[in-house]
Amino acid sequence: MTTLVNIGSLIIQTPDVRRGYPRIAGTGVTVQRVVGWYKLGLAPEEIADRFGHLSLAQVHAALAYYHANQFALEKIMLEEEANADRLESEHLSTQNNS
Repeated sequence: MTTLVNIGSLIIQTPDVRRGYPRIAGTGVTVQRVVGWYKLGLAPEEIADRFGHLSLAQVHAALAYYHANQFALEKIMLEEEANADRLESEHLSTQNNS
């Protein structure tokens, strides 16, 4: 008999791992990271291949989670991008003032 997987168990959030962002259970791979590859045009199969340790079901679970929570995740991704831009700007400013 085949063991069935509860797809609700594939995505988890814990406050002490990856800043509490949703991630694929048993890994440190965040949903945002999978979505980033997806937005670059990679198919779910390609994403699973790139990560190597992710199954196609895990990638699809991450994408389903994203689509079900798109507004909230887009907000998080925009905040992360703005923070990265700010840090880069500060770093460049420090380098130019040296």
